[in-house]
Amino acid sequence: MAKCAICNKGPLFGNAVSHSHRRSNRKWNANVKSVRVKVNGGARKMYVCTSCLRSGKVERA
Repeated sequence: MAKCAICNKGPLFGNAVSHSHRRSNRKWNANVKSVRVKVNGGARKMYVCTSCLRSGKVERA
């Protein structure tokens, strides 16, 4: 679910590294919000990342 409908930014995967340098898998989710957005004159609910919201790529309804 953590995927932006505008830029398709999604989760990234990597390693959590402890102090003793043991590694385990971890995931960074995109900062995605559920937002009402103006689309084709109407309002629609979409999942949009905060970088798209701040940059003005979408207009809130």
